This record gives sequence, structure tokens and C-alpha cells, in this order.
Amino acid sequence: MSSHRSTTPLRTAVVGTGGIARSSHLPALRALADAGEVEIVAAVDVDMDAVRAFAASAGIPHASTDLDATLAELRLDLVVLCTPPAVHRDQAVTALKAGAWVWCEKPPCPSLADFDAIETAEKPGDAGPYAAIVFQHRFGSGARHVRRLLREGAFGRPLVAHCQTTWYRDAAYYSVPWRGRWATEGGGPAMGHGIHQTDLLLDLMGPWSEVRGIASRLVHDVETEDVSTAQVRFASGAVATVVNSVLSPDEVSRIRIDCELATIELTHLYGYRNADWRITPAPGVPEETVAAWRDFGTDEPSSHLAQLRALVADIRAGRRHATSGAGGRQTLEFITALYKSAFTDAPVRAGEIGPGDPYYTELHGGAQGWAPDTARKEEAHA
Repeated sequence: MSSHRSTTPLRTAVVGTGGIARSSHLPALRALADAGEVEIVAAVDVDMDAVRAFAASAGIPHASTDLDATLAELRLDLVVLCTPPAVHRDQAVTALKAGAWVWCEKPPCPSLADFDAIETAEKPGDAGPYAAIVFQHRFGSGARHVRRLLREGAFGRPLVAHCQTTWYRDAAYYSVPWRGRWATEGGGPAMGHGIHQTDLLLDLMGPWSEVRGIASRLVHDVETEDVSTAQVRFASGAVATVVNSVLSPDEVSRIRIDCELATIELTHLYGYRNADWRITPAPGVPEETVAAWRDFGTDEPSSHLAQLRALVADIRAGRRHATSGAGGRQTLEFITALYKSAFTDAPVRAGEIGPGDPYYTELHGGAQGWAPDTARKEEAHA
């Protein structure tokens, strides 16, 4: 899409018509369609009955099981991927090569190798087309406010942080065949559940430099972990702990950052509003300063809509979106490093995992006791 079309609605297709498409993406797209920013012209799914029903219920004119044909026929500007992570790489590359931007549901893809292949298919430079990841927690008004204050140094240096995604999933949840498997879910709670809080932590704290991880399979009969912890060192010198669990009856999503002049806390579950943030000053901070810190402005909850609005604005302005390229890769690299550290019992530094490293192509890295049964059998017969 060139700049002369900057006022034309982005011709958009939804690929994958399951639960996340219906609950999160479609409402966001409809809101922007009402504002004249996008036009939902197509839906694509492997199941023709499902895609026809989805398109009919949403008033979408084109329903198909063929993404390539849809791209060729409709000249799409934006492709929204709501499909399982195992197919994100091929679908994103196909869309990018056809000249469309991509907004891809998390987890982004099963490996750094896949992510890099998607980046390779992008047009050079920041104007796009490029692929962006759904990391909507960066885009609520609360995160914007706190991020700005942190970047300005208003709170002094960040020193120590805690990040937890402690949720609960029962045996029935994991009875669905694709869950708890590396090939289809991409990972356990570190990848599929805690990724949003992890992404927000990294966004607020800046580049990480080292991670030391532990992963365990304590309750569920799965290939992946069901709980993980990590100790993190950031380039700034700050340190943090990260906990991801699907074993926790008292469910919470939480970030706490202790800085020289204040503690910032966010406590919620699946999304936050301004009221979910709390700023506690250190002794001696002037009251007027604290009042300014606590003025979050107009409340925009973290949501798919908040991010999609920002993405469309970036596309129109010819800017790179915050969760595309390096901005999206850092979170996947961190999660990959957490797994590598946990499975090798050694610290992993940023930038360490690249081509030739088994964790570059598969998050389990072929580790004994963690790789899928097929990989272990192949290893045994090698």
C-alpha cells in the first residue's frame, strides 16, 4: 500500500475463524471498520463450513479455504492471522510476498528460525509491508503512561522487578489434542500463557542480557512444562524474577517494578485498565510529583482494539510497528532462552541462540525428557 492510499480503508482478511477471531479480532476490526479505517473483505479457514458461517454472521463478502487465491483475487492490505502457531510462518510469508501487512496472534511462531524467515520476507526498511505480533498489553493507556515515565527517568533507575502469570488449567483443558504439545501449541505456559506479561515486562524494563530458567512438569501429562521460573538480568543492571504457571487456583497476572523513587505495580488477569496500576512513592518524593505520576489520563484498556488502532496508524504513517521486527523478536528470544537455560541447566545470554543452535529451530532443543517422543526415538536410533 503506497502513501497516496493513506485515507482508504485497509482491505483486510481474517485467517482462522475460531474462538480468538470471534472474541477479540472481529470486534476490534468492526470498531475500526465503523471508523472507516479498515474494510473486512474476506475470511479464510481450512474448514469451508466454518468459514462460510463466520463470514455470513459477520457480513464478510468473501469466504475461502485458499489463502493464496484470496490474496491474488482481492489485493489485500492487511492479513490478520488467528490460526495455530505452527502455520504462522507459511501464512505470514505468503501474505507478505503478496504485498500485505500481517498482524499475527500469539504465540508468534514455534521458533526463532521461523520468526527470522518471516522477517526475511518483509520489504526492507520500516515502511512495510511487515509482520506484527499481537502483544496488546503494550497498548493500554496505563502501559503508555508508565513506559513514558520510565523512559524519562522520572522514577529513577529500575532496580528489581517481578513478573507473574499464575493461572489455572485443569485436565479437561489439556484433553484437547493440540494442547501441551511443542508442534501445535508452541510451548507451555512460558510461551502460550505468560507471553503477554513477559512482553510487557521487557517493554517496560528495556533489553535483557541474561536469563537463568527452571521448567517443570508437575501435574499435567503434556510434552511441555506446566510451570517455569526465571531469574533475569537486564542491560541496565536491573534484575527480575519471572513465574509462569497453569497450576495456580488463585489466578493473577502481575508486574511489579521497584525503582529508586517509586514502586510500580500492575495487578489484573487477562487485561487491565488504569485503575489496575498503582504507584507508591519512596519517602521524600513531593506530593505534586506523585499526583502527576498517578494521572494516567483517559482510560484505554489493554485490548486487541488498542493495538490494532496503533498498527493501522503506523501502517498509514509508514512507520514500523512496535511489535514487528526486533520489537517482536526480543520476546520470543527471551522465551527461547528461558527454555534453553532450563533444559541445559546453564545461563543463556541475549544474542547467543542463532543458526546451528538446536534451540534456534525448536524450543525444546531436542533435550532428553522434553523433546517429543518422535524426536527421542529418532535420537535413540541415530
